[in-house]
Amino acid sequence: MRTRLGGVAWGAPEGPRATPVAGRLKQSVSYWPYGKIPLAEFAPAAKKLGLVAIDLLYPEQWPVVKDAGLVSSMGYPTARRDFLTTGFNDPANHDMLVEELTRTLPLAAAAGVPNLIAMFGNRKGRSDEEGAASCITGLRRIAPAAEQHEVTICVELLNSKVDHKDYMGDHTAFGVKVMEGVGSPRVKLLYDIYHMQIMEGDVIRTIRDHLAHIGHFHTGGVPGRHEIDDGQELNYRAVCRAIVEAGYTGYLAHEFVPSRDPLTSLGEAVKLCDV
Repeated sequence: MRTRLGGVAWGAPEGPRATPVAGRLKQSVSYWPYGKIPLAEFAPAAKKLGLVAIDLLYPEQWPVVKDAGLVSSMGYPTARRDFLTTGFNDPANHDMLVEELTRTLPLAAAAGVPNLIAMFGNRKGRSDEEGAASCITGLRRIAPAAEQHEVTICVELLNSKVDHKDYMGDHTAFGVKVMEGVGSPRVKLLYDIYHMQIMEGDVIRTIRDHLAHIGHFHTGGVPGRHEIDDGQELNYRAVCRAIVEAGYTGYLAHEFVPSRDPLTSLGEAVKLCDV
């Protein structure tokens, strides 16, 4: 039986063939673009393509991925609907955000989940100085628990030009300022290559200059957030080679929305980034 996702069929009768990979870069995939495929089917298919992890999963999903022999490389601390827009840049959010992360950190540690995602939040009229100061104060509250459980909180950089209007953490410099202020090895940036290409470009130089503050990567083709092939403007093979050569040892998760056969596109991305 074949399932349709985004108007295309996936999964030939014999299923995807196992793909040998060099493995210098630990590749993952965000589940949400493939959410119409049941996770119990998607996880083993992803493993056959050479992936070692799946990103952006809730605690109840972690065992499914573990049973398939994969890591849940980035977890959600909550299923709150305003998760992206409600972040650490507003002091009024701190108690709620710290509680969510405090509750989930020990679960992640026990399940072998290395990272939990957090957000800077929408600007809502705040200056960068005010927002950064608030983020530093709030993240300092949760940093000791993250260090205790050896789980990294990754705060995501997003573009405010196309997809996330008014988001405050829309430039690497802002994120680095916050990370320097927090000063914890367990609070880092989730550097989404798609988002930062839209906002500022100069991706390879930025990664080299600020890798110490980056805990995780996401991919996506610009423009459109589709396949990362030669139909978009980034040279992902060069980007991934630079990441590896800079000494990065964490995960890079594919977060593009496939416009063709999903598993074929995902397999092509794994091959492209296997530097």
